[in-house]
Amino acid sequence: MVGVEVEQAIDLLLQEAAAVQTVEMVSLLDALQRVCAEDILAPMDNPPFDRSPLDGYTFQAADTDKVLPGQAATFKIIGEVCAGQTFSGKVESGQAVNIMTGGKMPVGCDCVVRQENVTVANGILSVSTHMSQHENYCFKGEDIKKNSCLIKKGTILCAAHIGTLASMGYAQIKVYKKMKVALCSTGDELVDVGGTLPEGKIYNSNLYILSARLRELGLEPLILGIADDDEAAVAALIEEHSKTVDLFLTTGGVSVGKKDIMHAVIQKLQARRLFWRVSMKPGTPILSYVHNDTLCIALSGNPFAALATFELLVRPVLAKISRNSNMQYKRQKAVLQDDFIKESQGRRFIRAHYEDAEVRLPAKNHSSGSLFSAVGCNAMIDIPGGTPYLKSGMSVDVIIL
Repeated sequence: MVGVEVEQAIDLLLQEAAAVQTVEMVSLLDALQRVCAEDILAPMDNPPFDRSPLDGYTFQAADTDKVLPGQAATFKIIGEVCAGQTFSGKVESGQAVNIMTGGKMPVGCDCVVRQENVTVANGILSVSTHMSQHENYCFKGEDIKKNSCLIKKGTILCAAHIGTLASMGYAQIKVYKKMKVALCSTGDELVDVGGTLPEGKIYNSNLYILSARLRELGLEPLILGIADDDEAAVAALIEEHSKTVDLFLTTGGVSVGKKDIMHAVIQKLQARRLFWRVSMKPGTPILSYVHNDTLCIALSGNPFAALATFELLVRPVLAKISRNSNMQYKRQKAVLQDDFIKESQGRRFIRAHYEDAEVRLPAKNHSSGSLFSAVGCNAMIDIPGGTPYLKSGMSVDVIIL
């Protein structure tokens, strides 16, 4: 196995990957999983006023100071406050107001007693327990202080962020524009799904699995379909679309066969080649270049090889360009639950299922052309070159996808 090491290939790609700079304003409803493009400050306190956290009665806590066992403090009920309403006037000693959850505290009141802990008869409230000042009481700004930083620039927005922004009245926010990824499959042997499959041809699975992975990561790829093994046509396609996208992905045409045209395509484009071949299996014949200041990556045409190199090499690039670290994979140790007896002379990555610090091999077929065995897999085991075999019970390096 020859070529640059995986880590070296990633470094070369990241050196050319430029993070998106364009900012756009989006509706709060469309902001989930977008990357915030500015520090967002609180325009007001939250809650915006002192309020009740429960349904009950509010009054001056000091009026219960002298309550003796078996006795009750009594209050004249002078009004009611529901959420969204206010009580005009001041509540004096010996008076109480019926208040609902979220209701604004009337002037003169400093506690709330639970509705189920009192007795009410003929407009008189009886409270038999001692209440402390500010018991069951929510202060203005208790959750958020005005001008405090709600969200830092670069934050990936989750549901809690969206809810917080809504509580502050934000209808729109600035986010970084989504990166644009072009995706094309090359090969005379490919047929699009839905049609009749002629003898000797295969359906184009690469385009569909990679576009699905991009969508799972929150991107909407530009699908350019299937390109025949025509150097000029493929070069023209790349020339046209590389001017408007942040990353151009192709599959096929990267090995040493008669129809592996991507080497000639790069020459026609006069593009700057970064590397060809990576010391890994599957996916060794990956090719990368830069054209029109756009990073281009040509993946293997073998289905699982294309998927593996996408996960290992393309995802770090997506994370940097999009500014979204969620697109990056994670590494950790796990205990292997099955034997893998095939010798790995060079570095190898095999599909697996990870759960609770354990990793299993769900299928025997680890061919780079096999895609069905990837169903149910959520990880890859990183096997160093020179490893004779893996035995159940061994600790292995796992990439969580």
